[in-house]
Amino acid sequence: MKKIFIITGEYSGDTHAAAVARHLRECSANIILEGIGGEQMEAEGVKLFRNHSKMGVVGLSPQIIIDHIKLGRQTADYILNEYKPDIVLLVDYGGFNLNLAHYLKKHHYEGKILYYIPPQIWASRKYRIKTVKKYIDKVLCIFPFEDEMYKEYGIDVHYCGHPLISQLPEKANREEFFERHGFNPEKPLVAVFPGSRKFELKYLMKLFIESAKTLQRKHPDLQVCFSMAPNLSDSLYYKYFKNCDFKVIKGENQALLSSADGLILASGTVALEAALYKTPFIIAYRAPWLFYLVYLVVRCIDKVSLPNIICNKMIIPELVQPKATHDNIVFEEERLLYDKKYREQQINELENVREKLSEKCSSAEAVKVIWETLAEENSKTC
Repeated sequence: MKKIFIITGEYSGDTHAAAVARHLRECSANIILEGIGGEQMEAEGVKLFRNHSKMGVVGLSPQIIIDHIKLGRQTADYILNEYKPDIVLLVDYGGFNLNLAHYLKKHHYEGKILYYIPPQIWASRKYRIKTVKKYIDKVLCIFPFEDEMYKEYGIDVHYCGHPLISQLPEKANREEFFERHGFNPEKPLVAVFPGSRKFELKYLMKLFIESAKTLQRKHPDLQVCFSMAPNLSDSLYYKYFKNCDFKVIKGENQALLSSADGLILASGTVALEAALYKTPFIIAYRAPWLFYLVYLVVRCIDKVSLPNIICNKMIIPELVQPKATHDNIVFEEERLLYDKKYREQQINELENVREKLSEKCSSAEAVKVIWETLAEENSKTC
């Protein structure tokens, strides 16, 4: 029996790791899967060493740091002394996973360490590529430009394609979606995605609500709704809506992204999802000023939105920190909705995003590399 230990740190990683686990089990029953993850991994038959529910916390408080260090040591001790897997598969969550890889190699872990969805070192802290080269046996990347970058540094890399290409649901039926939620199909709909973390709500929700109110006041036919991430509690989310009656839709991100006429998004993977659906959108983002100043120091590129990074040009308006103002959001969203030429231009540009990403099934491609690695190790011991 071959053994694999999978490590994720938040919801999106759990989704991608679960897809890998599913393909692994489809390939062979002669495998044992354990790891750190969430409900999706567990549903695919992965025995959880720890649930990662408390790992995706943003901040640098002493308690958060201590908790991560303790979990890292406990995980490493289990891998080295008890479970002893053939492969450790790291999925996203760069800070924790790179430190763990360092610790495992330092303490003579004998298996292979593979990294699926590696840290975005092309965006910030590029010095971490030295850590990847030293402690990761093979990188399974999801962007074509990552493949080129890792090869330049002499790192063993395989381009798997982006997970969203195979995992993203088809566009929702707009008429059915509007009818289900009581929207008027004859009027445009703007959907607002303020993020999935508490601090994002704190810094963005008031700004987004006031901007949405202004848009509706200036355009009475405009419908607005807010998307609520499934990991957020109702009590946390709805406290921001005491003085307004915008509709809130929870857990239907893809249907809402593909049915709306325009979007206001916090940055993140949701921007790539919107691009693949070819729904026009803008990015607006605020964070604590200290975080932003640190970001300015460590960043390697001047773009924050994945579609802009993939196409290597500004096709999506990015209103970040000082530019994330009520007036700017209203102006840019009005352009998307009511300037026909500008709207069509952005939609045409969004078509190029999919063309630049491979049509590979990313999780299946990752599993292919995992089996090849297991076969290579097996041949060495024969």
